[in-house]
Order: sequence, then C-alpha cells, then structure tokens
Amino acid sequence: MPAQQPAHVLTTAPTDPAELDRAYNNRALVPAFAEHFARWQSESMRARQALRGFLDVAYGRGPNETLDLFVPDEPIKAAPVMVFIHGGYWRSLDKADHRFVAPPFVAQGACVVVINYALCPAVTVPEIALQTARAVAWVARHIGNFGGDPDRISVVGHSAGGHLAAMLLACDWSVLGADLPPRLVRQAVSISGLFDLTPLQNTPFLQSSLQLTATHVRQASPALWPAPSVADGRGHLLAVVGGDESPEFLRQNALIQHAWGPEVVPVCESLPGLNHFSVLEAMTQTGHRLYGLVSAALRA
Repeated sequence: MPAQQPAHVLTTAPTDPAELDRAYNNRALVPAFAEHFARWQSESMRARQALRGFLDVAYGRGPNETLDLFVPDEPIKAAPVMVFIHGGYWRSLDKADHRFVAPPFVAQGACVVVINYALCPAVTVPEIALQTARAVAWVARHIGNFGGDPDRISVVGHSAGGHLAAMLLACDWSVLGADLPPRLVRQAVSISGLFDLTPLQNTPFLQSSLQLTATHVRQASPALWPAPSVADGRGHLLAVVGGDESPEFLRQNALIQHAWGPEVVPVCESLPGLNHFSVLEAMTQTGHRLYGLVSAALRA
C-alpha cells in the first residue's frame, strides 16, 4: 500500500555539500540506472513503431521546442490529453527516451504528448519552465485538430519534469495569451518532483551546470509560492515518490503538500519498493497504484 508522508521528512535540508551530493545524485544511489535507461530507450523505440504518432512537431522557435504527439488508431471525440515532461535534472535526457509512457494511456483513448525543452547550462531553469508553458499552450490551441479535448489537459512529469508539472498547475496563462483559460491544466501528477530548489544551489554536481541564482530559486520553487486556488477552478496536484528514494526526495515530496495544503495536493504518497527510476516505470504498469492515479487524472 502507498504510504502517506511521515512528518519527520519535513526536517531541514542538509547544508553540507558532500551530503547534498549523496542525497540528490540518483545515479549513484541506483547503480543499475543504466539498465533503466536502456529499457526506456528500447521500449520507446517500440512505442514509436507501434503507435500512430506525429514526431518532432515544433511548438516554438527556441532550442528543443518540439514535441511528439500520439493518438489512438480510432480517436474518440474530445479525448483526454496527457502532456508528459521528462526528467534529467533540467540538464540531460530527451523526449525520445520517454515515448514508452504513451502506449498504456493511448490504449485508454487518450492523446499523449511528450515534450522536449532546452537543457542547462544553455538556458536557466526558469527559462525551461517558460518553454514547457509554451508547449502546453500549443497543445491547448492545437490538440483539437488531433481529436483531443483542450478542456481535458493533464500534465505528468518525472523528477525535473515533476517540478515543471507543479509549476504549470500554478501558471498564469494570461501571460501567454488572452485566449488561454486560467484552468488550462486540469490535473497534474508529479513523480519524484523537486519543489524547493534552494538546496540545489549548494549541491556541487548539479550547480556546476544548473548555475542557480537566488533569483532563479525564487522564480522556480513552487513550494515558496502561494498555493494555486482550487476555488478558482485550478486542478489538483498529485505528488508521489519512490519509497526507496533518498530522504531528500521524500522530504521534497512532503514539502509541497505542507506548502500548498491537502486541498490542492490531496495525494502525497511514497510508493514502496521503488527507486527514482523504477517509480516512472510503475506508471505504465496496469494495476499499479501510480498507473491508477494517472488514469484517474485523465478521467477527471
């Protein structure tokens, strides 16, 4: 059974750089990480071959502003839409490695969009957040051409993508266009997300490429923002993390519910037996708790 986050995970983050490196370096914590990546790549190749898709569609003119769009063979009218945002600490990986998330949800009749974005240090984390907002705005404006319902957009993200999913739930869409509704994102699911970037400023193996400033942290830490208002029609954030992840990832997951409240974050769970990489794979496994959460978000 999933576990609600225990109160002790809200303790203060470490300050020692070496301890922060140990807490946030998931590849070091999961020595078999390369096996997960190889599986993602091979399953993504199969998904590309098996699904009806539109690849490398431009949603903007900036670097890496492209997306892949997968639709059912027999589209239903006004299909739910899942936008997936990959992880990689804002500095690595690609949408092509994550097409494997699409098949189980396309099989449910959903349109699945897997987006790319530019990577640090060529851009900053706030700039990446703006790119992903432009991607979702593109989806809202164009998904109807592919059978999707622009009023049924959910965002799912893993790791850095989980952080970006939370930012999108709180996004002020009017900045990107008067035609965009304030409740554009109906539901968001964050898988192993990070919500306060303050510790990452002092994490050597990350800061060398992220180059976070105090301004970046304020701009891109959802846990430091006012909670989005459910009363205004905003959707919910569902926050999950692998039960075998580091104490810092457990703390970060609990932090967003503490900051935004259970009305906005009704699900805040650790999923037993899963590490930072296997937790994403669980999302695609029929019958798993995480698969059920994402499926319910699409139906909402």
